[in-house]
Amino acid sequence: MLEKVVHVFFIITGGTIGFLYGPDIVHFFNLDYIKWSTSPYLSLIVFAIIFFIISYFIVGYIVGFLRWIEEGLIKLPVVDLFFGSVGLILGLVVAYLINIPIQDVGLKIVSEILPLFITIILAYLGFQVGFRRRAEFTELISVNRKERNKMETDLKNEVIPSESKSKGVRPKILDTSVIIDGRIADVCQTNFIEGTIIIPQFILGELQHIADSSDALKRNRGRRGLDILNKIQKELPIEVEIYNGDFEDVAEVDSKLVRLAQLIDGIVVTNDFNLNKVCDVQGVPVLNINDLANAVKPVVIPGEELVVQVIKDGKEKRQGVAYLDDGTMIVVEEGKNYIGETIEVIITSVLQTSAGRMIFAKPKALEQ
Repeated sequence: MLEKVVHVFFIITGGTIGFLYGPDIVHFFNLDYIKWSTSPYLSLIVFAIIFFIISYFIVGYIVGFLRWIEEGLIKLPVVDLFFGSVGLILGLVVAYLINIPIQDVGLKIVSEILPLFITIILAYLGFQVGFRRRAEFTELISVNRKERNKMETDLKNEVIPSESKSKGVRPKILDTSVIIDGRIADVCQTNFIEGTIIIPQFILGELQHIADSSDALKRNRGRRGLDILNKIQKELPIEVEIYNGDFEDVAEVDSKLVRLAQLIDGIVVTNDFNLNKVCDVQGVPVLNINDLANAVKPVVIPGEELVVQVIKDGKEKRQGVAYLDDGTMIVVEEGKNYIGETIEVIITSVLQTSAGRMIFAKPKALEQ
């Protein structure tokens, strides 16, 4: 493909030279007796054919040179290439402005040759300046970003109510998962959450996107989240603030939540395991609803007796499975024969896992 482009370029170049300068070239070499020499259109065709033939002998060298340039540009870091290109464009713009008055000069060598020389020199200098001073330009952009972050920091006084600041209570920032989960509304209603609830605008946007999804399950989850927010804001005795700021340099919503918590010295409320870990790594306080739910589950100890209903088979042979009222799973050894029955069991052990708590028990009848 590149070879065809080179051939076409030579044909157009030859045709243009033939049309503009063909008769003059023939006259210079005293070839005026050639009939087509006086016609610029015939010169166009002849020179186009000549340049096309020449291109067959040098196209390999030109393509090789272009490939060499291409490989060199690909190996350059994106930042270097970007600032070099910006410098090149600025150099061409400056050369164009300088060449405007020069082209009006009467001397042909000044008006035609000098602008080409100036364009090449300024384009080269622009690229070199942009490429070699890229570190300073990057630092300048970083300084501007820091100033913008400082302006966002100044918004803290608008986001955090004075009452909360005076009491030393940190604002609580809700993420998408905990809103959709819905239990946060019940927790707020019990007054276990102090301070102001912060709802970032980008979280509202994500909820709206989920609520507008073509998938029915996602759509229902998104609408449930919006209903929960409406309940928290209008029905519960807790102060709710909407944070309208955004972090345009951050793409992920979780990263924006962490940045906002650092900005306003807030606490992230979530039940997302991964977000919990990210906050821990970056030193951002977290309230995890799942941890709260596990903490308030009834305490059972080995040897304690419970009355449960065996619901189904367990994974292992002759096991049965029952559940406490809070959803905690109880694995009943030798409980397969009691499926569908309510029986007394004795707790043998309690296992705490990352997914929750699991209780192992045996039917009391077997102990007697």
